[in-house]
Amino acid sequence: MGTGELDREAHVPAGTPASTTTGTGTAPRTLAEALRARGDEGLAALLRARPDLLTPVPSDLTQLATRAGTRASVVRALERLDRFTLQTAQALAVAAEPTSYGTVLGLLAGGAGEPAVEGALPRSLGVLREQALVWGDDDRLRLVRTARELLAPSPSHPSPTGLGPTVAEATAGMSPGRMQEILAVAGLPTTHDPVSAVAALTGLFTDRERMSALLDTAPPEALAVLDRLVWGPPYGEVAAEPTPPVRWLRDHGLLLPASPRTVALPREAALHLRGGRAHREPEPVAPEVLVTAEHRPQVVDNTAAGQAYTALATVEELLKEWQAAAPAVLRASGLSVRDLKRTAALLDVSEQIGAFWIELAYAAGLLASDGEADERFAPTPAYDDWLDLPAAERWTTLATAWLAATRTAGLVGGQDAKGRTLAALGPDLDRSAAPEVRRRVLALLADLPQGAAPVPGTLLDRLRWERPVRPAGAPASGPPPARDAARTPSGGPTEPMDLRSRIATWTLTEAELLGITGRGALSTAARALLDTSGPQGVVLAARAMAPLLPAPLDHVLLQADLTAVAPGPLERPLADALGVLADVESKGGATVYRFTPASVRRALDAGQAAADLHAFLAKHSRTPVPQPLSYLIDDVARRHGHLRIGAASAYVRCDDDALLDEILADRRSQALRMRRLAPTVLAAQADPAALLEGLRAMGYAPAAESAEGDVLITRADARRTPPRTPPAPVREGPPVPDDTLLGAAVKAIRAGDMAATAVRRPAPHTADGELPRTTPAETLATVQAAALTGSAVWIGYVNADGAASQRVIAPVRVEGGFVTAYDHTADEVRTYPLHRITGVAELADDPA
Repeated sequence: MGTGELDREAHVPAGTPASTTTGTGTAPRTLAEALRARGDEGLAALLRARPDLLTPVPSDLTQLATRAGTRASVVRALERLDRFTLQTAQALAVAAEPTSYGTVLGLLAGGAGEPAVEGALPRSLGVLREQALVWGDDDRLRLVRTARELLAPSPSHPSPTGLGPTVAEATAGMSPGRMQEILAVAGLPTTHDPVSAVAALTGLFTDRERMSALLDTAPPEALAVLDRLVWGPPYGEVAAEPTPPVRWLRDHGLLLPASPRTVALPREAALHLRGGRAHREPEPVAPEVLVTAEHRPQVVDNTAAGQAYTALATVEELLKEWQAAAPAVLRASGLSVRDLKRTAALLDVSEQIGAFWIELAYAAGLLASDGEADERFAPTPAYDDWLDLPAAERWTTLATAWLAATRTAGLVGGQDAKGRTLAALGPDLDRSAAPEVRRRVLALLADLPQGAAPVPGTLLDRLRWERPVRPAGAPASGPPPARDAARTPSGGPTEPMDLRSRIATWTLTEAELLGITGRGALSTAARALLDTSGPQGVVLAARAMAPLLPAPLDHVLLQADLTAVAPGPLERPLADALGVLADVESKGGATVYRFTPASVRRALDAGQAAADLHAFLAKHSRTPVPQPLSYLIDDVARRHGHLRIGAASAYVRCDDDALLDEILADRRSQALRMRRLAPTVLAAQADPAALLEGLRAMGYAPAAESAEGDVLITRADARRTPPRTPPAPVREGPPVPDDTLLGAAVKAIRAGDMAATAVRRPAPHTADGELPRTTPAETLATVQAAALTGSAVWIGYVNADGAASQRVIAPVRVEGGFVTAYDHTADEVRTYPLHRITGVAELADDPA
């Protein structure tokens, strides 16, 4: 598309119809001229709404206009319009070009008018103008050419308006004789050429009185056919011998041929039948998010805090399990279904919720693959740092990671575009829309009264209005979507739903699990996280959550049935020590630990003595240490280490040869294939680890020893990956630029445009569009003269990479083979080697 074909648009305040003129007071003829007429704020608004136009920064406004009309950029902009703004663009696409504000209003509101549409149209047109999708004065509005091609109805790309081709489009291949027959049957005078014939038929269909008179003569069956076609689709198949109603409509031009067996209802006739409306139901007002229940803010915050505590405990339990039993990484990457089921059973949640906790830990950088030959997933070193943080800060770490993550756990179990199952921690779970949808859902919750929970259906309706679903067959700006299975939070199938709606549904569930919401309403801590961006918001959120989380306890309650009850979260050293000494039996508001011979032996293997264990329990129990527990510890300690196992392949050493005789006589030891080497030593063909486990299974309490004969102290496995960074979110398109970048970009575009549009005097030996060519002596003399007079000149310049460019400079100093000048194109002072200047020419007018 050439620059001369580009449309132009001027920036206007949203909410009011506007007309645009250039600085000379005339209406601009191209999009580049319209952009040139904008102020800096208008250009910044365009670049903020369409950041893809900024990469790389356009050299001038003509290049910006060209880029704004490219198909990929226009599709991306259309996909981000709300429903009524998109309906406005669709109405412009079916209107004649150029059109007027009143015509667009009629297409949206109909002949009777509609106050809501009249009030919303200025805003929607303002958005389209701001984004350079519409340009022109109110009496000559134009949709950019690419947008018109995308939105205009066609047989291969039906329009959401349901309208068909115009009379001119439908009769493009019709014979002149057939056109004259239609005019005669419709009661119109014949013409001498097809153009005037099309104009006559179009005039009939757009004249309300004459069109109504024509329809009054139509048979009722013909009117029934029109009723079926009027709101779309406008095409219908006909037989070789059409029925009388269809023949009457075809003879009067109300059905025109689209193919040998297909007819179409002309757009002008359909608009008359619709009362002038382009859409059956224009939606100028966003749907309201309704409230299903209201709770006291304190109840919401307490509920959210309880869920936040559960979230911290769940993530900690997950990673504690994986540091001891790290699951393998699939060859195709990701977590196996078996490991996902095992983890979900451990956490006592569904597989879908288990995938959410796994993906959350991964997004927060607490979990990663270790990169070894036998690759496994394990906690990262950041997990240890996370454990040392206060509970509120650990929660904000998870919450901020969830908000920013593009990985979407709800897709786990679905299928990609090739029919492959999507695995947790796999490579195909990123959806660039996820962070935006999450924040928008929470923002809508924040707009409700504090403590109010929404009706989920109305919230989804609002999201669909703000970003309509692209209909099937519509052009897309990205790759085809994956066949993601729509699932409920519990993992069951649901009705088909677009991706953004599914992400919103998952967001409501995940926010409740994470403690962002309580009883469906947004918590105070989450409001602080959303209202204040950056580290300050994180600090405020942690400050709001901290008083609501239970304080860590330094004690447990020991009971006579060999259990200990932790009435709340325990301090980190106490929880770690108790986790070695006892097994977790149940979780909830209080955690129950059970002491067993195996758990006590585990503590002894970790280097603790019986006296250490007695002292530990006495220090941290609010109740006396039960006698059965003391007996259990002493009994296991008495037998612990009596047998010593080392590497021969493996051997058993014991000072009590009678005990060795007992082991050899036990049939269960036959699998270990032991034989006596000495009265106090047995040799085994099993490895030390297998021998150790085999004797423990037989009821003994052996201890491993080193080659020097010292007891080996074994501690709980704490597998860690090398340092890993959290996964980077996968963004679609460039990020929204900040104000600093926007200001610099607008300044550079303005400077480049001034240089590109400066009026130049003809340079010798230079054709139009070429770099100026002068001899070195002429170049030196011209820039010296310009430096003396302070005037600007036009130069051709070739940089060190061989790239040629044209620049407008105002020389300041010429010496040593270099010219120092203010470069209007770059808007800064630069120094150029004279030998790289291909030529120089004076400007007709000094741009400075």
